[in-house]
Amino acid sequence: MHALSVRQLVKVYANGVQALAGIDLDVPRGDFCALLGPNGAGKTSLIGIVTSLVRKTSGEVSVFGHDLDRELNAVKSAIGVVPQEINLNLWDKVSNIVVNQAGFYGVPPARARRRAEICLRQLQLWDKRHDSARTLSGGMKRRLMIARALMHEPELLILDEPTAGVDIEIRRSMWEFLRETNSAGTTIILTTHYLEEAENLCRHVAIIDHGRVIVDDRMATVLARLQQQDFLLTLREAITVLPALPGFDARLVSDHEIEVSVPRSRQINELFTGLSAAGLEVVSLRNKANRLEELFMKLTERKDRTPAGRIEEARQ
Repeated sequence: MHALSVRQLVKVYANGVQALAGIDLDVPRGDFCALLGPNGAGKTSLIGIVTSLVRKTSGEVSVFGHDLDRELNAVKSAIGVVPQEINLNLWDKVSNIVVNQAGFYGVPPARARRRAEICLRQLQLWDKRHDSARTLSGGMKRRLMIARALMHEPELLILDEPTAGVDIEIRRSMWEFLRETNSAGTTIILTTHYLEEAENLCRHVAIIDHGRVIVDDRMATVLARLQQQDFLLTLREAITVLPALPGFDARLVSDHEIEVSVPRSRQINELFTGLSAAGLEVVSLRNKANRLEELFMKLTERKDRTPAGRIEEARQ
């Protein structure tokens, strides 16, 4: 049984805009799935339909085997949602916000209080439980929204840009918490514009463009489609002329830095062998761009192609 199963899902708004054009998508139970796409691709419409906030035009949606049309309450109970916009009651206390949320799902008060302590401690908010939400930092508010979404112990957690505007230290701590939550059995669907975040966290990736799914595969399989990786290498000694590196496309960026494209057919160890033979010592190496971001741009940047053309390219 899949955590989420979508079949031929269509959404056409009253103004005639077609947000979804017959999407098929399966998210396995226990998976950590990245749902990616440019602005206006249809991600928000898809999430809105799954969470019953948007009415679908046609198609089928089921969550852990519960049909959205026939078993709406079961679907709602199975899902926890963290929206992109902060929608907390900022004048309420942190503890009240999470306990009241549990009450909406029929969780008894005593159990809700115990659950609140667990969630707030996990997200490093227990010391703030008596504070008004408006006094929290932006990162704390986002963590509070995650705690609120987990109060009824949902099987599926949907996160819409959960780390938007959050500094890197808090983002990394949230990554660790989400990994732990997923390892404990909660299925997670993540939308994000931080593609490094998706690559680090997710095992499965679905990319939507123009209301269609153009990629739906394991993260490792998707990343393997890249024909090359670009690296920036810092050299110990300054150079003015870049020696030949057969099999690699290289250029001099500065007297201490070179940029090298490594084809999929070559191993990076071969690059270091060539550099060593040329008398060049490398002191650091880093990817020029996030690999998933590179693939994402290749699949979506050519707006002159039809959606069908981009889908065909994605399958190649």
